[in-house]
Amino acid sequence: METLKDQIANWSLSPKRVAAPPASAPATPEAQVQPHAVDVLNSLASDTVVKPYVSPGVDYYTIKMKLHQKLLTRIDLNALESLSPEQLRNELGILLVALIEEDKLPLNDQERTSLVADLKNEIMGLGPLEPLLADPTISEIMVNGYQNVFIEKRGRIQHTDIRFNDDAHLMKIIDKIVSRVGRRIDESSPMADARLPDGSRVNAIIPPVALDGPVLTIRRFAVVPLQMEDLIQKNTLTRTMAELLSALVKVKCNIIISGGTGSGKTTLLNILSGFIPASERMVTIEDTAELQLQQTHVIRLETRPPNIEGKGEISMRALVKNALRMRPDRIVLGEVRSAEVIDMLQAMNTGHEGSLTTIHANSPRHALGRLENLVGMGGISISSKALRELISSSLHIIIQETRLNDGTRKITSIQELIGMEGDIITIQEIFCFKRTGTNPDGTVQGIFSATGVRPKLYEKILTYGITLSENMFDPDPNYL
Repeated sequence: METLKDQIANWSLSPKRVAAPPASAPATPEAQVQPHAVDVLNSLASDTVVKPYVSPGVDYYTIKMKLHQKLLTRIDLNALESLSPEQLRNELGILLVALIEEDKLPLNDQERTSLVADLKNEIMGLGPLEPLLADPTISEIMVNGYQNVFIEKRGRIQHTDIRFNDDAHLMKIIDKIVSRVGRRIDESSPMADARLPDGSRVNAIIPPVALDGPVLTIRRFAVVPLQMEDLIQKNTLTRTMAELLSALVKVKCNIIISGGTGSGKTTLLNILSGFIPASERMVTIEDTAELQLQQTHVIRLETRPPNIEGKGEISMRALVKNALRMRPDRIVLGEVRSAEVIDMLQAMNTGHEGSLTTIHANSPRHALGRLENLVGMGGISISSKALRELISSSLHIIIQETRLNDGTRKITSIQELIGMEGDIITIQEIFCFKRTGTNPDGTVQGIFSATGVRPKLYEKILTYGITLSENMFDPDPNYL
């Protein structure tokens, strides 16, 4: 694990490494700070990031690179070890303002403020990404090369004025992210999945696979995990649908959440796992750890990619098999993508009821087809009918979640598996969302409604002492 000293020593905006400062170099030249510089520092007390403004004829990014290089020659790396992060930010601010005054850089007050904040982020954080990561309303950050940064905010994709200096700068940010979790990315392994300390999911892909420069995608997760009430307020589902889902989790129904990319599957999985009693032992298995379970008796497992020699890989299937030896009451699988689905289905069918997982699919019926395809792709020899019988006896509920074109997420269907009719798995819909139109502002109009079908699992819910709302299954539309 790199120390803060090592990170700063290695972190430079240009490929050239800067030598350690000479013994005579001052660590913090506070005496050189001019009265005007003190005013700038006071304005930075809250570390508010200002969008770079560049005066005519001033190359902001060139000045930023040169000042960064000069800063590294003035830092006393040994002295940094004794400073807390907050003290370090303050010391860096003092030193940066002193260097700006010393070089008499042609910057106005806004540029000074922006430059100091940007360079502090380079040393302490993830550079240009820091102001985006600090905004809780941003749900996705998409970097398409060093000059194009897009964000998803309140469900809408927007282009930003944020940019990196060059491809090398972006590569250093990517390397800083993936190295924190023991991953690597280079020409021999140009793709990597990682996560940030707050749990945000990170995917990076670099040349030669990415033709127009490095590409970085960050899927944000709320610092405070969303609760079911938050989804109700966002009209993702109705209160009666939420009541049914919480009851299904409590009575140990096996549930699979289906949906497309960015539809909110992981968020819903996280929320549903919150209804699992704290007394039960849970094992979570993910490719990249994202779940934020609040219970105490949780074992978290994560897959491992192969090393440079192609060895050392630990697959999802291996972890599922191992989890069965850990005496779990519930297994929560982040997503089924391959042959691990057969082990998951067998676990659900052999004493590990109440397990949860997600899958990429456009409808509940497509989700069942994908489960069959994934088993076949794993090279497992089993007849179609036997496989479908295994699926129908293992799974109880399919929840379909959809991201609509206005950026909102809806639970568009809750369906129950009720058995086999010949060679076909029979499912029945309990709740649905039907789109009826579009408002002038682009928001989607629609209706949540029960279908009038009472699920077979209703009797099981009653045996657990859970009483559902009267008439909750009557087809009474809720208009949006």
